[in-house]
Amino acid sequence: MKRLLIFGLLSLFLLPLGAQTINVRDVPWDDGKALDFHWDFPKQPDSLWLFLQDAQANNTRIEIPLSKAGTQRIGELSPGETYSFLLKAYWGDERERFAAIASPKAAWFYLHKWLFLLLLLVICGAILGYILAAKQGKDFFIRRINGLDSMEEAIGRATEKGKPILYVPGIGDLDDIETIASLTILSHLAQRCAEYNTDLIVPCRFSMVLSASREVVREAYQKAGRLDAYKQENIFYLTDDQFGYVAGIDGIMLREEPAANFFLGSFYAESLILAETGFSTGAIQTAGTAQAHQLPFFVVSCDYTLIGEDLFAASAYLSRDPQQLGSLKGHDFGKLLVILLILIGVILEIAGITWLKDLITGALA
Repeated sequence: MKRLLIFGLLSLFLLPLGAQTINVRDVPWDDGKALDFHWDFPKQPDSLWLFLQDAQANNTRIEIPLSKAGTQRIGELSPGETYSFLLKAYWGDERERFAAIASPKAAWFYLHKWLFLLLLLVICGAILGYILAAKQGKDFFIRRINGLDSMEEAIGRATEKGKPILYVPGIGDLDDIETIASLTILSHLAQRCAEYNTDLIVPCRFSMVLSASREVVREAYQKAGRLDAYKQENIFYLTDDQFGYVAGIDGIMLREEPAANFFLGSFYAESLILAETGFSTGAIQTAGTAQAHQLPFFVVSCDYTLIGEDLFAASAYLSRDPQQLGSLKGHDFGKLLVILLILIGVILEIAGITWLKDLITGALA
């Protein structure tokens, strides 16, 4: 810091009197990582050298173009940190040195990314519009999800055989969005199980998931008017250990031989172990996860698989809730908008028109 103060005091003597030849300004409406260095000389110099020094006395030499006047933007700086600039200009045997101190500051709004703000407002407006339309009674089409349609078949088979249904809400905790989506499906499944008087087994890995699962299933039985059939002991905690949890579920499948297995939520290395064990018992298996690297194992070993976002769309598909329907259709609108922008950009680029690419590139910078 002392070196910076000395550097600043020297700048008072290095700058020529009566003329402001250099100026360092903070870039307005940015993220505080850039400064604009401006110079203006009576005549064009033969060479220019710009040196940048930060608070840790780290020196950087920046190459700037030879010109009588100009502006050079200097990026990759730290917001709020003080930087010293030293410019050396040469005119033959004549040499001048100029110094300045500046500090980049982050603005409240980064207007260089206004395109993202516009897209956000358009998509949020679409979501709100679809939600309002759904509340007013408009029925939106959602494509058929086979994995969820199999739920009735699985419950019917379990009822006929007098065997339970096993539901695994993944290995994620309650802060995982896949676990939240899984509990939404569990609510619908539990209500059907209550109506058919079929036992439902839900082993949980975390205590928070256990509490939420018990509340979800209890509420589902209450909605079905079968609260007396609710068995809290069927929703239980196993262990926090990943493969210990999987071993416990495998033991349940081999002992109880459930007629249907549901693996919906966040899964990792244990996915194939679960699915293969369930397949060996002859159960109808439905799986779903947003972990793309685990989907192949579920596809080859399960009867039905919810791929990626099908897991999140399941709630709206099952409940037909206006807010969930509107949110789903609004997100679909956003995806369609992005696809159209990509196609338009490709066509314009082929035609040699680059303004859209430059606009998006500037927003991404």
